[in-house]
Amino acid sequence: MNVGRLVKKAKKGNKEALLQLIMEKKDDYYKLALTYMGNSHDAMDAMEDMIVRLYEKIDQLKKEDAFYSWSKTILVNSCKTLLRKQKKLILIEDWNTPTQSDGGQAIDINPYINTEHQIDIQQLMLHLNEHQKEAIQLKYFHDLDYQSISEITNVSIGTVKSRIFQGLKKLRDHYGGDADE
Repeated sequence: MNVGRLVKKAKKGNKEALLQLIMEKKDDYYKLALTYMGNSHDAMDAMEDMIVRLYEKIDQLKKEDAFYSWSKTILVNSCKTLLRKQKKLILIEDWNTPTQSDGGQAIDINPYINTEHQIDIQQLMLHLNEHQKEAIQLKYFHDLDYQSISEITNVSIGTVKSRIFQGLKKLRDHYGGDADE
């Protein structure tokens, strides 16, 4: 598949070319959205929003080869927008449910970790700030490089490295691990 050629077709209004680009990485998009949204339904909503935005803004893409990092950035922004909207909406059945901010424990679902370890990892992740958690998830759950994480989160590579380093240090300190072992 020639990404550059398909992007050029998509820029000219070819919906099939855009669909082919999206379908090529649909699993990667889904995993990324699931990491942010925590459930399949919301992850699919974020992906749907991303597809609409890609269609509307494809002509703004400067480098055809950067389509996938650009589209993942749009997906992350869609996830963050949906999460902000969800925080403003409080469902009646959730009214008395503890949340992460008031001491409750939120558990995100990551299908690549078995349940026992998933709970342990998510418990540890609660000790990180939002930026450290995001950087570590993108690096280790999605195997993205520093440059891609930098583009997705809109911060410098140095900031990404620092967030990952400081986050891992917090996890080691909390878990009782020793880097010299």
